Amino acid sequence: MPDVIIWFIVLGLIAGLFGYGITIYNALVRLKHDMAKAWSNIDVLLRQRHDELPKLVETCKQYMDYEKDTLEAVMQARANAENARRDGDVKGVGQAENQMRLGLGNLFAVAEAYPKLKANESFQRLQGRISGLEDSIADRREFYNESVNANNIRIEQFPDVILARMFRFGPGELLEFSESETRDVDMKSLFS
Repeated sequence: MPDVIIWFIVLGLIAGLFGYGITIYNALVRLKHDMAKAWSNIDVLLRQRHDELPKLVETCKQYMDYEKDTLEAVMQARANAENARRDGDVKGVGQAENQMRLGLGNLFAVAEAYPKLKANESFQRLQGRISGLEDSIADRREFYNESVNANNIRIEQFPDVILARMFRFGPGELLEFSESETRDVDMKSLFS
């Protein structure tokens, strides 16, 4: 009889460890999908903003005869961001988005010199739409980075690290912008 009790204890321990392993695995899967969902939310907003940029540039072209370089810089940054996004290059997206934000900032600053453009209803609507998308992207970027951070911590913690390595759960990459994105804007340089 004591052998049967020992076997039940051993089987109970094995079943408990197996159940604990399943719990860990499911948590890792949830984190992986949370990261993908958060990235997908950013991707949708980036696409919406990228769809609005050609409309904004076309509206500006009608008024801004001498600002071709500013318009081209915005469109080149848009192409770079689109390519990085399509390739799944999170770091490249961050760099290209930073270029595009700077280009848009310059475009909006230059637009100040064109009163008819500033008064144009289409320009005002597009400017408001793009600014709203910028705010939404910033919010979603924070949520994405929190998801990545939770995943990266979990796959390094013991005992989760064992299953994470066994099933090849990898770290996510934070979406970061350059130092120029986080410092104050030099308004004098925009109007020089």
